[in-house]
Amino acid sequence: MMNYVMPIEIGELKPRIQHKNSIMLLGSCFTEHITKYLMNAKFDCMQNSHGILFNPMSVCKAMEDVINQKIYLENDLFFLDEYWHSWFHHSDFSYRDSNKSLDQINNEIKTQHQFLKNADYLIITLGSAFAYFHLENQYYVSNNHRAPAAWFRKDLLTISDMKTKMQSTLDALKKFNPKLKVIFTISPVRHVRDGVIENNRSKARLLEVVHSLDETYYFPAYELVVDVLRDYRFYDIDLVHPNYQATAYVWENFVSFCIDPSYVPLLKELEQIRKSFLHKPKDTESKAHKKFLAENALKCRQLQKQFPYLNLTAELTYFDRAINQI
Repeated sequence: MMNYVMPIEIGELKPRIQHKNSIMLLGSCFTEHITKYLMNAKFDCMQNSHGILFNPMSVCKAMEDVINQKIYLENDLFFLDEYWHSWFHHSDFSYRDSNKSLDQINNEIKTQHQFLKNADYLIITLGSAFAYFHLENQYYVSNNHRAPAAWFRKDLLTISDMKTKMQSTLDALKKFNPKLKVIFTISPVRHVRDGVIENNRSKARLLEVVHSLDETYYFPAYELVVDVLRDYRFYDIDLVHPNYQATAYVWENFVSFCIDPSYVPLLKELEQIRKSFLHKPKDTESKAHKKFLAENALKCRQLQKQFPYLNLTAELTYFDRAINQI
């Protein structure tokens, strides 16, 4: 029988993730895909304290801010194009009112500091080895906020510099939270704006770095999309971002190798409840629909009784409210 995909060996995460564990996620836009699947499966998660980040220097800066519970002040912001920005945060933290920016930045750091202190796992997804160096301030920024190109120097970070910085930050994490297990992934999103050849050089450097770090686990999201699926039908229309089928395939493999197998039946039940929660019926007043809602409300209550740590409040509220409206 012919093989139509190239299988790869994936090492088992030890210990595997259980529902009682808390998970912090940090890094590129692919982080949001992993977070979405984990949260839909009712894992306790928190993501991206500084917004989407791509290069290791930015990821390390964010982790250090959270560990040290850095407090940002107005002189840490800059004003450009009617908004106040932070060089170390995504534009989601940019506002016309500087106090609003600072409140969101500092509240997020404070919240994530407490979460990271007690977290069991940290998943870091790196997207690019390219970084923008602010010439006047003399540091790498996490987001250039479309400032003039003349303000920056674009660098392809060296393996040595990235490894040194990442290992230093991991050592600080170990002191901050000794029980924390760190999982690295490389984003399969292709940074073609840097150039196709340049993107491949960038990904290669990231791969070299994460495989050289001590006491970490590597999950091959990049290889699953690029080497196993390896077909443009698994990408969005921009030919850059993996589509639903690709991210779902990565999630299936993540469950197989990183999630405690005793929780897999529960994940399947939760997925069915989520599908019911999102279902848009043709006739909302039929007896069949009322029965459908009642069955799902009962299933939510049974699961919450069996697994008290599950938060099914949103689903249960929806099913109960819909029943009462019929």
